[in-house]
Amino acid sequence: MAHEKVVVVGVDGSEASLAAVDWAVAEAKRTGWRLHIVCAYALPSFTAASLDGGYAAMDDTAIQQGAQAVIDEAVARTDSSGVVVTSALEAGDPAGVLVDLSREASLVVVGTRGGGGFTDRLLGTVSSALPAHAHCPAVIVPVREGRSYTPVRRIVVGVDGSDSAKVALRRAVDEAALWDAELSAVAAVPIATGAGAMAWLPATVDRDEVLADVREGLGVAVTAAVGDRQVRVRQHALDGNAAALMAEFSTAVELVVVGTRGRGGFAGLLLGSTSQAVLHHAASPVMVVPARIKDEGLSPTDVPWNA
Repeated sequence: MAHEKVVVVGVDGSEASLAAVDWAVAEAKRTGWRLHIVCAYALPSFTAASLDGGYAAMDDTAIQQGAQAVIDEAVARTDSSGVVVTSALEAGDPAGVLVDLSREASLVVVGTRGGGGFTDRLLGTVSSALPAHAHCPAVIVPVREGRSYTPVRRIVVGVDGSDSAKVALRRAVDEAALWDAELSAVAAVPIATGAGAMAWLPATVDRDEVLADVREGLGVAVTAAVGDRQVRVRQHALDGNAAALMAEFSTAVELVVVGTRGRGGFAGLLLGSTSQAVLHHAASPVMVVPARIKDEGLSPTDVPWNA
């Protein structure tokens, strides 16, 4: 599967989708990739009954005009960026459209907290469904008053020892190299008693010994991901709930990177409660890196700054 050097951003006219455009522009400018702005729309699932008992064809002209206005606003926002921009209206379910586009894109970006925009669902179900099914990394951009997410100066990535977490770590290292950002690699283990703790551990287990083992494994993973690149990486092996810790870190960074289909910890299955918690509670953009990219022709390090 060939992935083009393009950042796709979904828009619906809401403040959140415009924040996603701003983030996508900044990323495209750093990578030198093209930016493709998409507004997807679907006709209502019913049609009006005609007087003769049949069904009247629905004129979707007004819907198309509304979608085009959304596209025009987003494109105008990129005018002074110097980025190559293309755009398209797409008929169909927004989540499905963006998942399909992710088969050929290198990155897909959407916002959260839709409402009052042209396609309300785009930033509702899409921000949850897209990361679960995308074929390339997906970035979910929240709206937080008073916060700017670019330039990216600090990044945090969760590492749990799984292959998918290693894929996410490699992409996080790439982003750190791209932005000349400081990267924090976090391995969280819920050792202490209480909700989420690992009750199967023997009562005699030494907490410090467990964290030392985790810290050692984290160091090996980081060394392999960084290679000979000059990337600043802080390593943290912590006792606690992974999702809560990642959400806490997100208040002090500009980007959180997580993987999919990890084993336990924050990564878990993306549709599991922990990963959803990271997406729903992070105070900064979250990049979800699907493990499947290794099998579909898009290496996590297949980016121009590694050429």
